[in-house]
This record gives sequence, structure tokens and C-alpha cells, in this order.
Amino acid sequence: MKTYNLEVLHILDSIALLKEYTSGYNRNTFAATNEKYDAILRRLQTMAEATQKLPTELKESHSSIQWKKISDFRNIVAHDYLGEIITQHLKPLEEATKKMLLRLNEESHAQAT
Repeated sequence: MKTYNLEVLHILDSIALLKEYTSGYNRNTFAATNEKYDAILRRLQTMAEATQKLPTELKESHSSIQWKKISDFRNIVAHDYLGEIITQHLKPLEEATKKMLLRLNEESHAQAT
């Protein structure tokens, strides 16, 4: 049976870095350098790819998260909704994936005993 801890950890790692990269977010100064902008896009890509690998059942247990929008991030980025992701969607996603990790760890521990 496959566990999804790695994917959940990729999401949480990406969120932590996105929060660091966007600390003090200001639309006028956002991603002041190409490197910072590229790093943010890469983290969003990593996060989106990880969510696509999570099983539907696990995502359905956190139905308040817009999983489809996350996996379709390329469209969001192309239409300049990057700030919306950072300001509105990272916190709920972080909370949901932390709960997922706890659940997966509990299930893994229960299987081991």
C-alpha cells in the first residue's frame, strides 16, 4: 500500500518556502527579482504536482480546499492570480495538509502495530 507522506511533505515544504519568499507581500514589489519570481513559480509547480498525486479519497476529506484549482495552477499563473493563491489559499491548504500528515502517520503507525 502506497503512503502519501512524501507528497504531503512536498506541499508543506513548498508552502513554507512560499511564505518565506512572499513575506511582506506587496503587489507593487512582488517578486522584485527574476530569481525570486522563478523560485515562487517552481514552488507552486512542486505543490501542484504533489496535490495531483494524492488520492481522491484523501483530498475529499478536505473538501474545502480547491484541489482542482491547485492542480491547474498554470492557468492561474497565466491569468495573474498568483497573489490570490498566496493571500487566500496557502493557509487553508497548509492546515489541511498538516491534518493529512497526521492522519497518514496515524494510519502508518496503526499498520505497524
